[in-house]
Amino acid sequence: MDRMAAILCFTAAVFFAASPFVNPGFDGFDTAAFPVPLEDPPVQPAGWAFAIWGLIYLWLVAGTAFGLFARFDSDDWAAMRWPLTGSLVLGAAWLGVAQLSAIWATVLIWAMLALALLALARTGRTDRLWQEAPVALYAGWLTAASCVGLGVVLGGYGVLAPVPTALAMLALALGIALAVQLRVTRAPEYGAAVIWALAGVTVANLSRPEPLVAALAGAGAIAVAAAVVLRRR
Repeated sequence: MDRMAAILCFTAAVFFAASPFVNPGFDGFDTAAFPVPLEDPPVQPAGWAFAIWGLIYLWLVAGTAFGLFARFDSDDWAAMRWPLTGSLVLGAAWLGVAQLSAIWATVLIWAMLALALLALARTGRTDRLWQEAPVALYAGWLTAASCVGLGVVLGGYGVLAPVPTALAMLALALGIALAVQLRVTRAPEYGAAVIWALAGVTVANLSRPEPLVAALAGAGAIAVAAAVVLRRR
C-alpha cells in the first residue's frame, strides 16, 4: 500500500504539472462573461506573480519522485500522501473546469486548498526540502489563489463592489495564512508563497486611485513575514 500510495502521488503530480499543456491559453476567468463585467479586478495579483506555478510544478514532481524512489516505505511520508494526491488530482482537472465554469472552478480550488493544508499538517520531519517544502509552497499559493478566485466570482456576480470584495478576500487570506503559519507549520515556503501573492496584489493596485487594497496587501505581507520569523524561532 505504501508503494501504491507513492506511485499515485507521483503520477498525480505529473498530471498536475502537465495540465497547462493539455489546457493551453488560460489567462484567468473571462470577467466579461459575468453578470457584472469586471475589468482588472483589484483582488487579482499582477501577472508576473503567477510565474510561481512553474516552481510549484517542478518542486512537487521532484519531491514526489524522491518519495517514490527513495522513501516509498517510509512511515514519515505515508500520512501526507493521500490528501496531497487528492489535491493534485483535483488540480489536474482545474484548468479544464475553469474554462467552463468560474463557480465550479472556485469550489474546486477550495477543495484543493483543504486537502493541501491537510497534507501540509501531516508532513513528516525527514527530507524537509523534498517533502514539506514543496507542499508548503503549493498550499501557500493556493491560500491566496482560492481567495482571489472567490473574490472574482463575488465581484462578477455583484455580491460586493470590487474594492470591498478585494478587502474582504485579502482579510480572509491573511487570516488563513497566519493561522496556518503559526499553528500548523514552520515551513517558510508557505509564508513565502502568500507573501509573493500579496506583493503581486500590492503592485497591481499601486496605480489605482483607491489606496486601501494596496495598503492592506502590503501590511498583510509584512504580517505574514513576521509570522514566518516568529514560527521559525
